[in-house]
Amino acid sequence: MEKPAFETDCCAVNVVLGEEKKGHLIPNGNGHQAGVNGSLIGGTDGAGCGATPGTMSSVEKPVPGYPEREQWTRQMDFIMSCVGFAVGLGNVWRFPYLCYKNGGGVFLIPYLIIGVVGGIPIFFLEIALGQFMKAGSINVWNIAPLFKGLGYASMVIVFFCNTYYIMVLAWAFYYFIKSFNATLPWSTCDNPWNTPSCIEIFHHEDCLNGTIGNTTYGNMTCEELADGRSPIIEFWENKVLNISQGLDYPGSINWELLLCLAAVWVMVYFCVWKGVKSTGKIVYFTATFPYVVLIILLVRGVTLPGAYDGIMYYIKPDWSKLGEAQVWIDAGTQIFFSYAIGLGALTALGSYNRFNNDCYKDAFMLALINSGTSFFAGFVVFAILGFMANEQGVDISQVAETGPGLAFIAYPKAVTLMPMPPVWAALFFFMLLVLGLDSQVGATLHYWTQHLNGFVLVVCTGYTWYIPYTSICSCACHPFLDSADRFMDDIARMIGYRPFPWMKWCWSFITPCVCMGIFLFHLFNYKPLTYNNTYVYPWWGEVIGWCMALMSMLCIPVSVLYKLCRATGTFKERWEKLTKPQWGPHHLEYMAPDTDIKSLASLSASTEDNKVIIFESGM
Repeated sequence: MEKPAFETDCCAVNVVLGEEKKGHLIPNGNGHQAGVNGSLIGGTDGAGCGATPGTMSSVEKPVPGYPEREQWTRQMDFIMSCVGFAVGLGNVWRFPYLCYKNGGGVFLIPYLIIGVVGGIPIFFLEIALGQFMKAGSINVWNIAPLFKGLGYASMVIVFFCNTYYIMVLAWAFYYFIKSFNATLPWSTCDNPWNTPSCIEIFHHEDCLNGTIGNTTYGNMTCEELADGRSPIIEFWENKVLNISQGLDYPGSINWELLLCLAAVWVMVYFCVWKGVKSTGKIVYFTATFPYVVLIILLVRGVTLPGAYDGIMYYIKPDWSKLGEAQVWIDAGTQIFFSYAIGLGALTALGSYNRFNNDCYKDAFMLALINSGTSFFAGFVVFAILGFMANEQGVDISQVAETGPGLAFIAYPKAVTLMPMPPVWAALFFFMLLVLGLDSQVGATLHYWTQHLNGFVLVVCTGYTWYIPYTSICSCACHPFLDSADRFMDDIARMIGYRPFPWMKWCWSFITPCVCMGIFLFHLFNYKPLTYNNTYVYPWWGEVIGWCMALMSMLCIPVSVLYKLCRATGTFKERWEKLTKPQWGPHHLEYMAPDTDIKSLASLSASTEDNKVIIFESGM
């Protein structure tokens, strides 16, 4: 006769040393009551491991099991994947502009404060949750099934982000290909997409006398020159974007750009087609190459005239900015964007970790790398912008751009002023492509984790609203359902010591308040969407945008109501059933009775005392 999946004698526990390969989980017998009553995912009907208090027991109707989780070949694979995913285009084209706009070096004060009270706690929470539950952003909520809507919400917004982010990569790839020309196509006005008002060279100081003589364009007044358009802008708007008159005029397909889009998707596919085994290798290049290019560009940038002025413009402090609410909101928004929190992708990446990986140290190290990259990229960007302003004879504020304006207008203009423009253009746009590619791969791997074939939605919007909203929900459900203390116990089971209580306080009170403040600020200061401060989107375009934003946000309350309505029993019974954790087989392997985890409070990662006795299951 075939044996049951889990017999009583399977709970025999062997004591092993902390250096053993398996079983680096420090067990707890009384600190986690949810684990006592939780159901076990996987297995068949049969006797569970003893029904004594403090042990994990199987239930009468186990949840169907999941295939064994893949793991990173080396822990460095996880580090590099997180660096590649979280460090993206926003670090290069958004943070430097926000720093200059919000008081230079003073902006680092709110940025670091929001990072400590909001960014790092959620960053750590997502990685630890994925590592503990060994599941992606949906099944990870088996720890609190009532809140699985958080997982569905993250899937919706990641789909949205994948849809528009891949287009940015297609633009970068298109510019990269066009860089292999002796004369850059955006540096001249003799192309089919240029208009009669296109002007290649114009120095503002030449207008001091009211007119300018030019052998190419003849004598033109400054008023006429003011109406001129740069070939860089015309290449971007007329050739690349092929901008139509408005939303109600879709325009024609740019076949060159369509081929670039297909090529980038092929790159993403071959990065993830073998799962974490292939992704873990590719990120060693995609995560490190942008740093090599940034260093090369910095060395080149500081040797250009005007670079010093640009860098000082970037870091010069303006202490009066600290009193403005917008500065703090920009800092919080940048932290959420830059750390890529609230998307579920960090949870998916963390789920491939070894169960006993020290994700606490990893979270701090990754946050430091992320913020450090943003600050370092600012020196590169403003050294180039300082040179550009010097060459054009204008103030740096007139050339400082953010977002696509920096990547596809300001920098292309700067490279046309350098010696050997095609070399620097190709280097920069290849860096953009690689920088965005690993972020796209990380988000796509998130989908790979969920096995959601045919999960199709529409295009993206509402990211600014979604991130603080889901961060509030993900932080709030932990202390409310399982208590922050109990989740700290779960983490101690994995890493061998309890994290600093600051994390618990942030999850319970501080971080939800910070996220709520950012969310309400955006809500009360909402303004209709415009393009280049000229084109105002029609009302029906705004409605479509809000509908797409709500598609992710409504997943959470709708899922809660649906599960409560579908459950049986009284409201209290439904609540208890839906907030009871559903454990996986790997939890049984690492849990053993009658050990008090509270004694771990005095242990730290850096002491010899954390070499404690470990338990290993004899399954």
